Amino acid sequence: MRYASNLALAVSSALFAVAALVACGRSDESDGAPAAAFADPPATDAMRLGALRKAALANGFVRAGELAVPVVPARHDVGRLIFASPIMSLNGQISCQDCHLDQFGSADGLPNAIGVGGEGAGAARLHSGGRILPRNVLPFWGRGSRGFDTFFWDGRVQKVNGRVVSQFGVQAPSKDPMIVAAHLPSVEVREMVTDTPQIRDELMSENVGTAASIQSTLARRFAADPAIGPKLAAVYGLPRDRLSFREVTDALASFIRFNFRIKPTKFERFVHDNGPLSQREMAGGVLFYGRGRCAACHGGPYFSDMKFHSVAFPQAGFGKNGFGVDEGRYNTTLDPKDRFLFRTPPLYNVAKTAPYSHSGSVVRLEDAIVAHFDPLRLVDTREMTVRERSDLYARLGTASRETLPSALTDDEIRQLTAFLRTLSF
Repeated sequence: MRYASNLALAVSSALFAVAALVACGRSDESDGAPAAAFADPPATDAMRLGALRKAALANGFVRAGELAVPVVPARHDVGRLIFASPIMSLNGQISCQDCHLDQFGSADGLPNAIGVGGEGAGAARLHSGGRILPRNVLPFWGRGSRGFDTFFWDGRVQKVNGRVVSQFGVQAPSKDPMIVAAHLPSVEVREMVTDTPQIRDELMSENVGTAASIQSTLARRFAADPAIGPKLAAVYGLPRDRLSFREVTDALASFIRFNFRIKPTKFERFVHDNGPLSQREMAGGVLFYGRGRCAACHGGPYFSDMKFHSVAFPQAGFGKNGFGVDEGRYNTTLDPKDRFLFRTPPLYNVAKTAPYSHSGSVVRLEDAIVAHFDPLRLVDTREMTVRERSDLYARLGTASRETLPSALTDDEIRQLTAFLRTLSF
C-alpha cells in the first residue's frame, strides 16, 4: 500500500481475510443496528472489530484533539469578522463566507464555484449571473491543523522539507502555508476581484507585484473599517495605518483553524473508546482498509495522503485549462507526469460536502466511489464530442496507473458509504 507501514500492510492482509467473514453476514440489515445484534458468533464479530481498529491505527488514525493547533482567541475572533466581510474582495461584494457555508459542510453545494457577480447561496447563486469558476469549492475541515500543509486541488501551496512552495516563489508572505494559502483567493480575478476589461488589462499578469497591489488596497480598507480596524490593530499591537494584509490573513487563518477544526466522530469513538458500529458500517470499514484499497490514498490522520492521484471523474464546466479540460497538478508543476493529477481529498464530513471531484461532476457519494473502479458507468460516450472523448481517454490512461480498488457490488458501495458517514461530525 502506498501509504502504509509494514504494520499497516500486515493488518491490511488480515482484513482481506476478515472481509470474507463480513460477506457471510446479512447484507440487508439496517445501518443503525449494532454489529453485536446479529447472529454471527461473538468471536467472529470481535475479530472483525478488532481488525478494523488495528487497521485504522496502523494507517495513521488519531483522535481529533491531537490535530488541533492552538490559536490566540482574540485573533480567532477578529478572523471571524474578516471571514464574513465583503471587504476581502476588491469589488467589495464577496466574502469568504459566501462560498463556505455551514449548510453545505463549509463548501457551497455547487459543481463549480460562483465568483464575482454571484448572489445568494446554493442554486440561487448558480442562477444569479455570477462568474463561474473552473473548480469545485473545497471544504475547510482540518485546514491548517497539525500536518495539514498541502492546499488546493493542485497543491499550489504546500510545505516541502520545511519550506513553503507557492506561486509567490521566494517572496512568500509567511512561513506558514495556511497563511500563504489565505492570500490567494483575494487575487483570483473571477473569484474575488472583478472581471472587467480594465481589470484584465491592469491585473491579469498575475505576478507578485499585482497581488501585492490588490492586497495593500484590501488591508487599507480593513484598517479603515470601524468594526474590524480597531480590533485588528489591538490584536497585533499596531497602529491602524501600519496594518498589512499579513495581519489580515493571520487572523483569518486563526479563525479557519479553530472554527473548522476536526471534531470527534462516531469512528473515533469506535476506535479509541470502544463505541458501537452498525453491521453495515463495520463491513464498510473492513472494505475501506482491506479489499477496497481506499486507504492506499485515503490514509493518515485526515484520510488523505496529501499526494496527487488521478481518478477518471467526468469533467463538469470549462475546466482550468478551458474547453472542458483541467490538467490538475500539471498547471502548478509543468511536469507532464502530473497531468490530470489532483490532491487526494480528505474525508472528514465527506457525506455533507457534495458534489464531488475537482469539478463537482458527481452528486452522489455512491457514484464518487464508483468512479474509482468503474468510471465509464458515469458517462455516456455517445453524447460526448470527439474532444470530450479524447480528454476522457487521456484521463483514463492516467488513472489506470493508480492502485485500483477491486470492483464492488452495489451493496458493498452502500457499506462503504455507511462507513464514510461515521467520519461526520
